[in-house]
Amino acid sequence: MTAREEAERLLVVDDEATVRELLAATLRFAGFRVTSAATAADAIASATADPPDLVLLDVMLPDMDGFEVVRQLREHRTPVLFLTARDRQADKITGLSLGADDYVTKPFDLEELIARIRAVLRRTAGHHDGILTVGPLALDTEGHQVTRHGRPVRVSATEFRLLRHLMENAGRVVSKAQILDRVWHYDFGGDASIVDTYISYLRRKVDGEEPKLIHTVHGVGYVMREPRP
Repeated sequence: MTAREEAERLLVVDDEATVRELLAATLRFAGFRVTSAATAADAIASATADPPDLVLLDVMLPDMDGFEVVRQLREHRTPVLFLTARDRQADKITGLSLGADDYVTKPFDLEELIARIRAVLRRTAGHHDGILTVGPLALDTEGHQVTRHGRPVRVSATEFRLLRHLMENAGRVVSKAQILDRVWHYDFGGDASIVDTYISYLRRKVDGEEPKLIHTVHGVGYVMREPRP
């Protein structure tokens, strides 16, 4: 296990003490630092004051559902993995559309859960120091600059927001509804065709050469990823 994995901190949010204790013990044994919360209010306060590397979040909490917790944590861009007994497809779609990085239902296999946690942490590990990178593409969130192979690429403000969202979710398929909500703030309203239009703009500007990074997943949405070897 690497030093980075040992240093990563997880926040476990579940109102059942036995679940919190089991997860905390298992995850500490796996090398993570773990804190916990039993309510949504405590989770939001903890994640805001000292953002963890990942939140493991139950949907059914006594004071507020986990979906609302994700909405309130949006501005902090805290990675979230739902861990819940709510196994309906509609709940999964809601959780992922709100921006959760994964959705695992109870009962769960502990080894699989740890693998999923590490997968999310790998995807979100490049979000530090204001620089996002995917292959030869780099985006400076603070300097508002985009480069490919070190060469500057001029993009509009909307194209920048869309590209940033794709890069922050690199390796994960994002739906048109999620893109509309995060980039245009339509709260799932508006004309979804605008997403296709701006994806086309971005492809011409930042993806006009190999390797191609922006991929269409038909019937689902878009994903940014490096080509497989």
